[in-house]
Amino acid sequence: MMRTRPLKVALLGCGVVGSEVARIMTTHADDLAQRIGAPIELAGVAVRRPSRVREGIDPALVTTDATALVKRGDIDVVVEVIGGIEPARTLITTAFEHGASVVSANKALLAQDGAALHAAAEQHDKDLYYEAAVAGAIPLIRPLRESLAGDKVNRVLGIVNGTTNFILDKMDSTGAGYQEALDEATALGYAEADPTADVEGFDAAAKAAILAGIAFHSRVRLDDVYREGMTEVTASDFASAKNMGCTIKLLAICERAGDGGSVTARVHPAMIPLTHPLASVRGAYNAVFVESDASGQLMFYGPGAGGAPTASAVLGDLVAVCRNRLSGATGPGESAYAALPVSGMGEVVTRYHISLDVADKPGVLAQVATVFAEHGVSIDTVRQQGKDGEASLVVVTHRASDASLSGTVEALRKLDTVRGVASIMRVEGE
Repeated sequence: MMRTRPLKVALLGCGVVGSEVARIMTTHADDLAQRIGAPIELAGVAVRRPSRVREGIDPALVTTDATALVKRGDIDVVVEVIGGIEPARTLITTAFEHGASVVSANKALLAQDGAALHAAAEQHDKDLYYEAAVAGAIPLIRPLRESLAGDKVNRVLGIVNGTTNFILDKMDSTGAGYQEALDEATALGYAEADPTADVEGFDAAAKAAILAGIAFHSRVRLDDVYREGMTEVTASDFASAKNMGCTIKLLAICERAGDGGSVTARVHPAMIPLTHPLASVRGAYNAVFVESDASGQLMFYGPGAGGAPTASAVLGDLVAVCRNRLSGATGPGESAYAALPVSGMGEVVTRYHISLDVADKPGVLAQVATVFAEHGVSIDTVRQQGKDGEASLVVVTHRASDASLSGTVEALRKLDTVRGVASIMRVEGE
């Protein structure tokens, strides 16, 4: 039976995502009511610039006092899409204290303070849902948190930033340089005026922290994630990748150690074989590859950003939280019982592609091979080209730890015959 009294929703932020949330709440009101079992009512919208015209939103609902809005006491659910750490953190905890559950898209805050927010939600017996914080419209948090709750996830490997994937895809498909591809991404609206958070991997690192925490039932914070941007990737790197039957993606990788006693979380550019499903993810799309004991390999694919796709994820959470409010229950909270430690990057084992500038003379290859052997790094393939006394040497290793590879590179730089290390890139997805 449909309840006639509406559930009241407060919206914090009315930008690209927030305005779409409000629009869908209005245009799909009847369907949402049927799915929830009660109508929902937009009870207030907190913004920074109240004079701006917001189509479809009653100006009487607009306020600049977000704190007063979440303190009202009659709000059932607060939707937070303002982003950043403060005032979002204080507003969310205040919402819990005054009886509201929370739906958030705030990846940075969740990666930094997810444990404290979950604790606050549990203390006040309220929900904290955040599907929209990772990979836009792609259902990912809920499958990891609920659908795979009976399975053991071993690895999460994904493209979780559409801007960087667009840039790398453009470099791969057209031969464009990094700056040229970035300029096109900016012109098309895929890249912000300041793209640092995307191209330096900060955005993906926050998402990796969230994914790792859920997948491995352990607390993983943003500071635990190794991060390496993609601004140094060149057309030459793509040429080398193609020679290996690979392409280059900026990947978020979360995985258990071989002995299962720890986990790692990292973000960096990597070569992946063209045969891997992630290699075919084009443009600004996202995709996440999950490997687990029972279900095997799963891939989640779709638009990872944008107003409507992200709002879709927000509304999915809103429906779930409203259903919980009606039944007097709460959904899954934090699951950190495993408490696995997070290992540093030095413990990570993978393959490497190393490009060296060397002197074109006899014995160079032997010297380089000796350095690799002395540091316990096995070589898979070597390719050398030389001209006018200079040469390039490309070495692809078997699997080695990051620490052993770092020691190898340091020793290589000391060789008189090595002019420089042109590039080092990890090879993943095999």
